Amino acid sequence: MSAVSPSRIKQIAVPVNSIADARNFYADVLGLKFLFDAPPSLAFFECGGVRLMLAGPEAHGPDGANQHPVLYYDVADIHAAHSRLEAAGARVIEKPHVIARMNGREVWISAVSDGQGNVVQLMAEVSVVSA
Repeated sequence: MSAVSPSRIKQIAVPVNSIADARNFYADVLGLKFLFDAPPSLAFFECGGVRLMLAGPEAHGPDGANQHPVLYYDVADIHAAHSRLEAAGARVIEKPHVIARMNGREVWISAVSDGQGNVVQLMAEVSVVSA
């Protein structure tokens, strides 16, 4: 995997109106493996090596009903990848930052606009070295 280019889709965020109804559909109807819930109003599923993140109304943010699904692209070096996109002219929405720490890993994300009304998210999971 190139440190600055996406190699695969790591996660897909899908906005939903009811997290409970959507969780039931994706687990019971589609048969996806439920992984965990997280605040505010998120449910995660496993789908062939790609995480599906259902985002309820509390997680939609300022876009609310206009929220689109978002693809999270896996990169090895989120700082270099984000800098490359910014240097190429992408409008920055979020600079790289940590969103979660779990199981000895940090999850980093950043976001740019594709210029078509869609958010392009970069994601990197980094091992945390214990002192």
